[in-house]
Amino acid sequence: MSTVTVTLPDGSTLEMDAGSTVEDVAYEIGPGLGDDTVAGVVDGELVDKHTPIEEDVELVIVTPSSDEYVDVLRHSAAHVFAQALQREFPEATLTIGPWTDDGFYYDVTDVDLDEDDLEDIEAEAEAIIEEDYDIERELVDREDALERYEDNPFKQDILETEAAGEERVSFYTQGEFYDLCQGPHVESTGEIGGFALLEISAAFWRGEEDNETLTRVYGTAFPTQDELDEYLERRQKAQERDHRKIGQEMDLFSIDDTTGPGLPLYEPNGKKILNELSDYAAELNRDAGYDEIETPHVFRTELWKKSGHYENYVDDMFLLDVNDEEYGLKPMNCPGHATIFDQKSWSYRDLPVRYFEDGKVYRKEQRGELSGLSRTWAFTIDDGHLFVRPDQIEQEVLATVDIILDTLDTFNLDYTVQFATRPEKSVGGDEIWERAESQLESVLEEQDIDYAVEPGDGAFYGPKIDFAFEDALGRNWDGPTVQLDFNMPERFDLTYTGEDNEDHRPVMIHRALYGSYERFFMVLTEHYNGKFPPWLAPEQVRILPVSDDNIPYCEELQDELGEFRVEIEDRSWTVGRKIQQAHDDRVPYMLIIGDNEEDAGNISVRDRKEREETEIDLDEFRDHLETEVEQQRTAVTFLAGR
Repeated sequence: MSTVTVTLPDGSTLEMDAGSTVEDVAYEIGPGLGDDTVAGVVDGELVDKHTPIEEDVELVIVTPSSDEYVDVLRHSAAHVFAQALQREFPEATLTIGPWTDDGFYYDVTDVDLDEDDLEDIEAEAEAIIEEDYDIERELVDREDALERYEDNPFKQDILETEAAGEERVSFYTQGEFYDLCQGPHVESTGEIGGFALLEISAAFWRGEEDNETLTRVYGTAFPTQDELDEYLERRQKAQERDHRKIGQEMDLFSIDDTTGPGLPLYEPNGKKILNELSDYAAELNRDAGYDEIETPHVFRTELWKKSGHYENYVDDMFLLDVNDEEYGLKPMNCPGHATIFDQKSWSYRDLPVRYFEDGKVYRKEQRGELSGLSRTWAFTIDDGHLFVRPDQIEQEVLATVDIILDTLDTFNLDYTVQFATRPEKSVGGDEIWERAESQLESVLEEQDIDYAVEPGDGAFYGPKIDFAFEDALGRNWDGPTVQLDFNMPERFDLTYTGEDNEDHRPVMIHRALYGSYERFFMVLTEHYNGKFPPWLAPEQVRILPVSDDNIPYCEELQDELGEFRVEIEDRSWTVGRKIQQAHDDRVPYMLIIGDNEEDAGNISVRDRKEREETEIDLDEFRDHLETEVEQQRTAVTFLAGR
């Protein structure tokens, strides 16, 4: 019998018979570990403990103390939900129910569910957990499996696709419930200490809009009730910071299905913030030697075929037929930038050439994936592209990372960094890839940046450094990026004349300081809880007249503060209500103006932290606000320490 080599996390190896399972390996290491084994991670993939090992692998044994255990637990919780659902609604048809980063979901159909139904289903699920049913794996002949699901076209689809060619497929049973599933699962339903159903949404089978519409039920589970309670409390606080909620409260943006899904409409308040972000990025770019360019929203698809994007993005592109020619709304800006570079001849002395553009792009994401500003059909990238000699890569990447770090520091944002290396399918020779990866890693080391290496996760055209943000719900989103590209210069035949008077190929660097304005706007909204720094705030000062008689003086003050965004609250409200509204609108500063202030020619200042002081000289306040804005401070500081 042939053998396989199993490499363990500590680097040690075991020789096992081919076909040995993950659990067999655990028992080979020791009976205690074998008894505790829940699942395994084989070459990075979480699998059932009964999974046979047919070739050399790297293996991590998963036990209840492992980080991966909660994923296994949540997978089992999805089955508990499905069992409870079918007890409450026997007509429900099940499709798929995977675990997620913070819980699980199950897609179902043939049942009309709303949020009010979740309480009864959750109660039944808790009864199933209390019963502590054994969760048992069963191998079933394909024909028997098809017979079990003769009325379920979704499970039949799985049997004909993911499980195609398998003579026997795995089911998991608990009590009267069974489900077609590869696992892994915990030993019994009683291992689930905390269980909760969270919300309902719509989804499409296989994520394809042309397929059936399904009902998706989200839930979560933890080993203990205390962990669940802590999560639910965090989630409640996070929902208060959700950018969609704040965006509506502050009139920042809206998304209306009548105009199309995933197409944000920025209201005046939101556009003011976008303008400040754009001005800030433009100043950084110009100071760093970038030239601003502009490209159209639509190109002939010949451009995308030339760049290589068509074959990868065509399903996500919005295509147009114009006079029997195919055009497409641009899914990215880089081919247009490469075309501009190609319009003239360059010497090695001219490089690096740096372009930037706030470029609107369009990608036809699945509707079920659209969510506020985090994932949209139309978004704007603060795009930059550099065309450099190979010997300039490190210095240009270093300068770019410096700008990104300055940007993140300005907004006081937390982030994580990933260094993604060469994938299996890539373009460019070994030497230039090794050099490029070494240069990127050198920059990270020189900047003393903590980062995780993502082997093989680079783009096919080059390695990259990615910065990611966490939103209020704990989800990670791509942000700033620096990417090396050896592919597009080759496809566009870009050249510069070297010292030897021969043509040489430049390297293209893609970079973004924000990632996209939409996603960055989302991150900032949740990060600040709508309390934007004074320099970003759509309204920086609100003047509150005590009575209508004070309005003329308030208008004089507004003129004196003309360089700032200042509004007068002239509705016939009490001062208390005006103050409360300004706080609800998260305005940094309020000037409360009554007869005393008008007679003395001064102001009373209140900030959104509820600090207040009277008899303030207007010039002193204006000078301080000017400093706060110029220095891009993140907090209101005029009344701090007074």
